[in-house]
Amino acid sequence: MNSGFTDILLLLAMAVVLVWAFRKIKLPAILAYLVAGIVAGPDVLAWISDPDEYHFVAELGVVLLLFSLGLEFSLPKMIAMRGQVFGLGAGQVVLCTALFAVLAVFFVNDWTTAFIVGCTLALSSTAVVIKQLGESSQLTSKKGQLTVAVLLFQDIAVVPMLIIIPLLASNSDISMWESLGYALLKGTGVVIVLMAIGKWVLPHVFREIAKLRTDELFVLATLLVALVAGGMTHLFGLSMALGAFLAGMMLGESKYKHQLEADIRPFRDILMGLFFITVGMQLDFNVFVANLHWIIAIVIAVGLIKLFVVRALAGIMDERKEDAWGAGLMLFQMGEFGFVLASLALSFQLLEASVASMLVGVGVFGMALTPLVIQRCRNVVDFILRKQDEDDGVGLPQPNDERSRVLILGFGRVGQTVARFLTNEGIDYLAIDHDAKRVQEAVAGGSKVFFGNAVRRDILQAVHADEAELIIISFADDERALDVLKAIRHINEHAEIIVRSRDDMRLKAMMEAGATQVVPDTLEASLMLVSQILSRSGIPIRKILSRLDQARRSHYGEMHGFYPGETTDMNPEKLDRLQFLHAVALPQNAFACGKKLIDLALDDLNLQIKSVRRGDQEFSEVHGDFALQHDDVVLLAGGPRAIEAGESYLLNG
Repeated sequence: MNSGFTDILLLLAMAVVLVWAFRKIKLPAILAYLVAGIVAGPDVLAWISDPDEYHFVAELGVVLLLFSLGLEFSLPKMIAMRGQVFGLGAGQVVLCTALFAVLAVFFVNDWTTAFIVGCTLALSSTAVVIKQLGESSQLTSKKGQLTVAVLLFQDIAVVPMLIIIPLLASNSDISMWESLGYALLKGTGVVIVLMAIGKWVLPHVFREIAKLRTDELFVLATLLVALVAGGMTHLFGLSMALGAFLAGMMLGESKYKHQLEADIRPFRDILMGLFFITVGMQLDFNVFVANLHWIIAIVIAVGLIKLFVVRALAGIMDERKEDAWGAGLMLFQMGEFGFVLASLALSFQLLEASVASMLVGVGVFGMALTPLVIQRCRNVVDFILRKQDEDDGVGLPQPNDERSRVLILGFGRVGQTVARFLTNEGIDYLAIDHDAKRVQEAVAGGSKVFFGNAVRRDILQAVHADEAELIIISFADDERALDVLKAIRHINEHAEIIVRSRDDMRLKAMMEAGATQVVPDTLEASLMLVSQILSRSGIPIRKILSRLDQARRSHYGEMHGFYPGETTDMNPEKLDRLQFLHAVALPQNAFACGKKLIDLALDDLNLQIKSVRRGDQEFSEVHGDFALQHDDVVLLAGGPRAIEAGESYLLNG
């Protein structure tokens, strides 16, 4: 058997086992790929003697990742983010490069080497961070957008860095500034060409392909566009990832956006896995073990410097504190382009082999920690802000001995609306909010608001939450709301607590934690829309109000569950909390045919039968004695895994 084929087979087998094991213990798949690369690399089992053989294929994963990201960022959105990209991003790269270079010169005693080390450490990992932001559904959050803006500028900044390194090693008559100017001219030209093609040519091409209704052709065309765009920018000295991003951004304006993303996803995920494996292979294990204490120290120092630089710059741009700290925290690691710069500098003998190995160790260790840091980002930011709140709260109204029947926790737009209606009805209230500026403005406007973090029990005690009759948790942060709810129930078992949430994913957990009523934004918006539609359809208002009241009293029972689609977020962290609907048609030999529901005991699988359709008849309420027949269509409601198991059980037993 061909040795190359055997290597790939062993690598895939190891990746499958490690990804399964890591997901079992709720660790990110990226860590599994990095471990697989380290184990299979030349310093451990040496299955893969030359990692560079797989480098190009792995790089395609980054290209497809940036193409997918481009689909999410339309051109108008990109123009709107120009301040963040060229303000926050440029400031981070320049300041961090300078700071790291100054620190490095004390250790390497050479400004050229120090400058390269500074450039390498200033860059963060586009591949790891964006993948983790996508999986944790933070890509569209404000801190996610700030993070992506910095990463985009870093990808642009790689270009002059790649030009400068060869110039530092050469004795050419051409000045560095002339070379950079020429590169900028080429880059501007290729970007304009790509944007023009994406804007006026590609939508017509995909329209013709879509008319043929051939899935394979659509997939091939998508891959071709991403790779050609990446190839064009690479040809002109820019990164392939930047070209793919621009192509995706142009196609993000078209109606084929979701289909393109769905087609590219399987290829992207597999190649991204291979990319992280090759990153793990580049680690010199002996150097890593011998200098582990230095590597840990460098990772911590680099992370802290990036954290405070991004926080300071974002603060100057008037970004919220939690978003600024969050973005800085996510960018703490060295990125994949750092490996490229270190490798290039090594080839020109501008770096010593030991320094290059240390940089690779810092990069791999930082990448390995990144998924864990992003998962815990909110907790770390909350801890930092809690410390800051104690200082920021000086001079603001603090909770005193005042009591009130109604307590509003969170004085954002929803909390303020509730307060206005209570005031109009002559009902006294107190509010708590931890945004210093908002509290200052609200107090100046005559509102009864105090500064404090509602998660803290001492703050709740200070506003007499233990005596309040009605408490409203009005902020749309479900995890924080759950923490606040538990803290309240610890000191007050009798108050009615109404909790606002984004959707129904945590409704059950909130009810179990002691909420009297949970008001999910998504479902309430649906009810309001339904009430308008029914009213305009001639249904009496009394009947409409009765239906709405019934839905709320049943905790939105009939509204749970939805049919998933291509764009449904299938993040493994959310998967167990989603409620899907799925129709199962029973063929003649299905296991469930002729059996009563009570005998099937679907409740044991955490499944509900919403309805059964039999020919033209639909049975919306079915009970234990109802017997299923062949050709019935059973509508199941439950979690994705439960539905999969339920379908298999109904069909095969």
